[in-house]
Amino acid sequence: MKLILAIVSNDDASAVSSALTKNGFYMTRLATTGGFLRAGNTTIIIGTEDELVDKCIEVIGSEAERRTEMVPSTASYDIGRYASFPVEVQIGGATIFVLDVEQFKKL
Repeated sequence: MKLILAIVSNDDASAVSSALTKNGFYMTRLATTGGFLRAGNTTIIIGTEDELVDKCIEVIGSEAERRTEMVPSTASYDIGRYASFPVEVQIGGATIFVLDVEQFKKL
């Protein structure tokens, strides 16, 4: 048995959850916050059999695609003034961890 931790953007979380449910995966969703853009993320926890790991990752990947977005950025010119200019960053996608489960019990 494996435990899958998938960190996805809040924008993709509902679509990923729906797709996982339609494909028979049980999950738990946690609200989390990323460090880079300080944007909201969702961490999805899925327990599944070893042979279904690739299918689960495929489902997540189909709904959490990477995209680019322009975000405001500020720079200081060491004279007490700040300039704001847009920066292109990659958002979306998923960060996925697959862990071995030594024991599983459902009570």
